[in-house]
Amino acid sequence: MPPRPKPTQPAARPLTITAVVDPVAALASGNLDENLYLYDTNRTVGSTGFGTPELRTRVRKGDVLLWNVIPLECETFVALADIDIDRRVADPVRKVYPGTDIVFFTATVKRDLTGPIGYRLSFLLGGVAEPFTPEASPLLVGPDTKES
Repeated sequence: MPPRPKPTQPAARPLTITAVVDPVAALASGNLDENLYLYDTNRTVGSTGFGTPELRTRVRKGDVLLWNVIPLECETFVALADIDIDRRVADPVRKVYPGTDIVFFTATVKRDLTGPIGYRLSFLLGGVAEPFTPEASPLLVGPDTKES
């Protein structure tokens, strides 16, 4: 039996982007930027800005992204409300974990990036009806993107 040929393109890999939010501090100060800490599972590939609202996630075409949120204070409601990103790059879909009310978003990176692509996350906090959106913008960056 002849050996199987190796794939020329690596398989799509899931990449999780987690927002850790301090909802009590954000509600008290009205400031989400100082109370938002972003992380992803791509540090070994070159993501940077861990623990800040300006995370730079290294991606390539075909990567499957999953955005979720973890509150620092488990008794205060926090949910990811929306992701505003160029739909030519990724088209996030809102989902709910089965049997829960926990929201997450998924998207597939549609093309390799030649420059950084900013996006905005919005969150619902506590009983406030209006979403909180930080001023800082995380970025998706391509494998060979030169950042300034």
